Amino acid sequence: MELTKIRNELSVKGKNGIGFLLSAVVIWSIITIIFLLPLGTYQKNIYMLFTTGLMFPLSIGMSTLVRADWRLQGNQLGDLGLFLNLAQVIYFPILFWGIARSPTEAIMFFAIITGAHFFPYGWFYNAKPFYVMAPIISLAIMFLGFYLNGESLWLIPLSMIILLLVLIVWLITDYKRKAEEI
Repeated sequence: MELTKIRNELSVKGKNGIGFLLSAVVIWSIITIIFLLPLGTYQKNIYMLFTTGLMFPLSIGMSTLVRADWRLQGNQLGDLGLFLNLAQVIYFPILFWGIARSPTEAIMFFAIITGAHFFPYGWFYNAKPFYVMAPIISLAIMFLGFYLNGESLWLIPLSMIILLLVLIVWLITDYKRKAEEI
């Protein structure tokens, strides 16, 4: 029972990571714009990678804006959130392979990696929306990727924005319920 209490405290203090997810919406919005530009696929993929460099500073700003404690100091599991986020980097060789060998699918690989990496946050924040949306995002993007051609790749980042917004709304509801309980 103590562990559940710690996880619920993380959920409320960190507001379920909503600051980071809002940053992801901004980044995927920029990526959508990049994929609408009349550039080559390789250039789009490189710009997509550069855009990810905005994640951490933007997340700090968004977390401040929504008054979420992104550092989660004073909680025994606080550092675990950082490790869970860094775990996504381990999947980047798949993305780099995609850029080199299958450039039109690289955006799909990146979106699937992003969606899948949300799954452990279900445990971390004791939040079912992560458990549900991680596989939904990954599978939805995979099926979308099967049907797209090189000209309509912008639909993948646009779909990510929509799916992230669904996740955010659901997490806000989860956060409010827990905040009332605590």
